[in-house]
Amino acid sequence: MTEMKSVTEATAVKAPVLPDAQTVLDVKHWTDSLFSFKVSRPASLRFRSGEFVMIGLLGDNGKPLLRAYSIASPSWDEELEFYSIKVQDGPLTSKLQHIKPGDQIILRPKPVGTLVHDALLPGKRLWFFATGTGFAPFASLLREPQTYEDYDEIIITHTCREVAELEYGRQLIENIRQDEMLAELMGEGFADKIRYYPTTTREESPKMGRITELLKDGTVFADLGIEGGIQAETDRAMVCGSLAFNHDIKAILEEFGLREGANSDPKEFVIEKAFVG
Repeated sequence: MTEMKSVTEATAVKAPVLPDAQTVLDVKHWTDSLFSFKVSRPASLRFRSGEFVMIGLLGDNGKPLLRAYSIASPSWDEELEFYSIKVQDGPLTSKLQHIKPGDQIILRPKPVGTLVHDALLPGKRLWFFATGTGFAPFASLLREPQTYEDYDEIIITHTCREVAELEYGRQLIENIRQDEMLAELMGEGFADKIRYYPTTTREESPKMGRITELLKDGTVFADLGIEGGIQAETDRAMVCGSLAFNHDIKAILEEFGLREGANSDPKEFVIEKAFVG
């Protein structure tokens, strides 16, 4: 397991140099391929938990190089958090992975996305299905009061290859359970609604297997004590992962009778189709 490194030096917010510039406040490297970072929040930025924005750096040609990144922090937070992969030859992440506090990134303050509460019909149980950095929008929604106001139960599934790749999500959920400020904001006992279901596909862990297979063979429902599987009348779902993962989960949810929704047409589940690279 790669040692986690934290950079927490206090830095003064620099005067903007890049277009739509925001200052990097904190960086954590979770593994050789995953890191998270926080940046200053534009005073004018308003977003719904679960949405994404375009962020980036200047490319070698001097022009902005931007990719879609889900905002991992909730809508009420004073800072913006992002969770990213590191692609050594990736046009953006090959550079972005080297940022440090005090540096600047480009952030276009025009949030969009489908992983928002408005895109779902009312329900009782909410499923978050994520692989890899697809956990990011759910990191936002898990700290959003409306999530707990609207649902009696929130199940977050997170599938990665190795145990270390689950650490960002594991620590976030552990912190949510212990956060007194969140308890005051959302009400005592709110975190009891969270049911965390992490799985790995390569490294041995307490629960092995792709979540798609564990849904198909009923293992998830047996483990969580859910009779009858997913019900269209009460269950709602949000999905964020690779193109193949999204396609497979979509097919499974439709087999259970759920319909895909959108901001303009709320239904029983939604899928985020924006990717980073």
